[in-house]
Amino acid sequence: MHTDVIFIGGRSGVGKSSVAAEASRLLGLADIRHAVIEGDNLDQAHPQPWRSGIPLAERNLAAMWANYREIGYSRLIYTNTVSVLQIAELSAALGGEVRSTAVLLTATDAAAAARLAKREIGTALAAHVTRSAAAARRLDEGAPDAVRVATDGRAVAEIAREVLERAGWI
Repeated sequence: MHTDVIFIGGRSGVGKSSVAAEASRLLGLADIRHAVIEGDNLDQAHPQPWRSGIPLAERNLAAMWANYREIGYSRLIYTNTVSVLQIAELSAALGGEVRSTAVLLTATDAAAAARLAKREIGTALAAHVTRSAAAARRLDEGAPDAVRVATDGRAVAEIAREVLERAGWI
């Protein structure tokens, strides 16, 4: 069985989780069978496993997707900041034939900083804003073939619909 996957990447504060949740809602309304996996949760640990070269996110993705696939799922929305830079590795983790669409959500520095200010309640806001800006540059340069979807000033439902349309899912 093949897997159709939308890899949603983008800087912190761009709306990856919100867009994935809304895309899932839209697919549900259309009775389109799918799963959503938040990649940031697959290797969230200290010390960070990936810094030691341990591909824990890919291993956990492979295990989770095997369970979904076993019960008949073939469509996946996967979110992770750098997913659009890791298409080969993530596709290999999914196994079998993978048809993917890489979507890079974009936002200006000001928009991302404003969104991060709403969700970061601890002392790490400045660090998050700095990392987000650096990630935006890295992602833009490193994912030239990704479909770009701007998020500034747009409703989440509108963005999610565009993502699904550009992937050919609706």
